[in-house]
Amino acid sequence: MCGIAGFFSVSQRFSEPELQVMTDSLAHRGPNASGYFRDAIVGLGHRRLSVIDLSDNASQPMHSADKRYVMVYNGEVYNYREIATELKLKYKTNFRSASDSEAILEAYVQYGPEFVQKLNGMFAIVIYDKLKNELFICRDRLGIKPLYYYWDGTNFAFASELKALKKLTSIPLEINELAISQFLHLGFIPAPNSIYKSIYKLEAGSMLQISKNGLDHQKFWSVKSKITRDVITNEKKALVLLSDLMMSSIQYQLKSDVPFGVFLSGGIDSSLVTAQACNLSNVKVNTFSIGFDENRFNESDYAKAIAKYLGTSHHEFIVHYSDAMNLIDDVFEAYDEPFGDSSAIPTMLVSKLAKQYVTVTLSGEGGDELFFGYGAYKWANRLNNIFLKTAREPISKVLASFNNRYRRASKLFEYSKSDNINSHIFSQEQYLFSNQELDALLEKKYNDAKSDIFSLAALSDKRSLRANEKQALFDIEYYLPYDLLTKVDRASMRYSLETRVPYLDHRIVEFALNLSPNLKHKNGVSKYLLKEILFQYVPESYFNRPKQGFAIPLEKWLKNELSFLIHDFLNEKIVSHYGVVKYEEVDRLKKMFHSGHDYLYNRIWLLIVLHKWLVKNA
Repeated sequence: MCGIAGFFSVSQRFSEPELQVMTDSLAHRGPNASGYFRDAIVGLGHRRLSVIDLSDNASQPMHSADKRYVMVYNGEVYNYREIATELKLKYKTNFRSASDSEAILEAYVQYGPEFVQKLNGMFAIVIYDKLKNELFICRDRLGIKPLYYYWDGTNFAFASELKALKKLTSIPLEINELAISQFLHLGFIPAPNSIYKSIYKLEAGSMLQISKNGLDHQKFWSVKSKITRDVITNEKKALVLLSDLMMSSIQYQLKSDVPFGVFLSGGIDSSLVTAQACNLSNVKVNTFSIGFDENRFNESDYAKAIAKYLGTSHHEFIVHYSDAMNLIDDVFEAYDEPFGDSSAIPTMLVSKLAKQYVTVTLSGEGGDELFFGYGAYKWANRLNNIFLKTAREPISKVLASFNNRYRRASKLFEYSKSDNINSHIFSQEQYLFSNQELDALLEKKYNDAKSDIFSLAALSDKRSLRANEKQALFDIEYYLPYDLLTKVDRASMRYSLETRVPYLDHRIVEFALNLSPNLKHKNGVSKYLLKEILFQYVPESYFNRPKQGFAIPLEKWLKNELSFLIHDFLNEKIVSHYGVVKYEEVDRLKKMFHSGHDYLYNRIWLLIVLHKWLVKNA
């Protein structure tokens, strides 16, 4: 795991000192070593976190055996040993290291860009052909590892994080109005956008080729392309297939030359990862969990009980509001652009805890999206009902007359025919701004930019998808890479901790995409098939409780200990100065929140995050 940065400029717009400054800004991603490559056109920088082959032979930038290619790479490719063996047998390749990096580079030498189809892992890879003066870049299938880039038609620059690109003073930093709209609607900014018009996120499963002739962008993998005509309906067959795939993924992801552990929340997903890791590991597994003073948010006792049952070496940290206060500035620094997921705070805290003991952790991201773990999937089916569609306006009015729980539910029925139903359901399940609310909230310049927030392409021409499948597909394409995986990457790498996600082995994703929905949600049980596997390791009685999300008690804290954030960043002077949203709407929201409309807390949080970012960056 590492941080990478660099550029391609025939006009030599960027300098070698700038390359070093860019790369050094990523030192937290790679504290063990740094390296640079520079010629007349290209600069490549690398910060190393040593995980596989700790020797200097695995350092980067890495040159191919024939000296034609040079690479910087961030991530882990888990099947590198199989790739290296194939290269040895087929091409007589001699390896100088035992690293995944060298296997990746030599695979590119032999197979060209198509080599990416052989990789099982998480990666952002940059390879420079010194003979042709061409740069090849690719990002993993699910978007686990980040890559930002700048392109003005002639000059190109890239980095693992936005902060590194901002070190290039010649890059214009004009705020992207569409990104503001997306952020307020979703809580994050999805690719290809970033908060700046001139800087982009490389989409998951994409490749770039940059040369003197320009930039070529291609997709090598997509969620939609992996949907098949038929689905797996046989429960026994599906159970065996999924269990074997999970064991294979976790066995791959336990490969490490440094100590490892597992984030254990006490929920289904992390408990299964922990159970199978314990089954496969020849050393005692470290587990890490976060708890809260407030019982409604505290799952630490469940995590502790499961850890005890599985016999792990368990570590926990109980979060107090003062811990959140101390991390506020760190969170903004880590994410670089507006990022509204407040669970970034406990994620950073558990990462800080884990780093005291290990360098690699496994995490449970992906289980909910792949196996119907969210309430949004039930809402997708409900809102697809012809009666509810027709009567949604009167239903919304009736629900709005009851308590907060029903008021919040009423918002799910408030959408127009032109709205993207999947993004609407997502935003309301997350307590964020609907498209209609944005119409009232945004100043004209920003409101005009939001018209194409989510014009999704056709989902599949291979089979007709159910409403809950479409909702899950939205989460896999947007929520997972640009919220959850972004959150985990920045939070863990802030403390030089590598986090791996076994559920997002592309083989498991492709299996889940074509698993019958009846085996994901059966007899009222969500994540049915996943639970059937888990209960082979841990008794079902440990999980007889309602699902809890990984969240801080933000609603309470914003009314008490963190109320100063509302005062400091949502006052009339600040809001009017930046002119993104209308102060009268902000004031109305504040008054409603303080008068008992508690479900508005996440909308308030987004506005705080946005204006705190503007104060620092605009």
